[in-house]
Amino acid sequence: MADKKDIVIPPQGMWRGLVLRSKLILRLLGDKRVSPWLKMIPIGALAYVVWPFDLIMGIPGLDAVDDIGVFSFGMYFFIEMCPPEVVNEHVKALSANTSAADQSGEVVDAESVEVKKDKE
Repeated sequence: MADKKDIVIPPQGMWRGLVLRSKLILRLLGDKRVSPWLKMIPIGALAYVVWPFDLIMGIPGLDAVDDIGVFSFGMYFFIEMCPPEVVNEHVKALSANTSAADQSGEVVDAESVEVKKDKE
């Protein structure tokens, strides 16, 4: 069985990391090897965010703070509770897609020549 230390999400910028984690969560939600009970964690966290009544902090101006905290913790906890080998498999697949996209965006430095077509 894989160790939790084997799960490595490649270092990236904040937005890329957020997109990678979002894709990872979606892939894990669709994977049949992940328990349906575990899949309730991100669904419950999302339901908490969209719930119209604030249940924890009734303080005006702090409504978004607890929503962000509960949602972030729910997503983190979901990834941590999923089987490590399944998470590793999806992280490797997503990393391969990301590195392939990075390689295709290479800049080629070259000189250009204008070709004029002669009138016949």
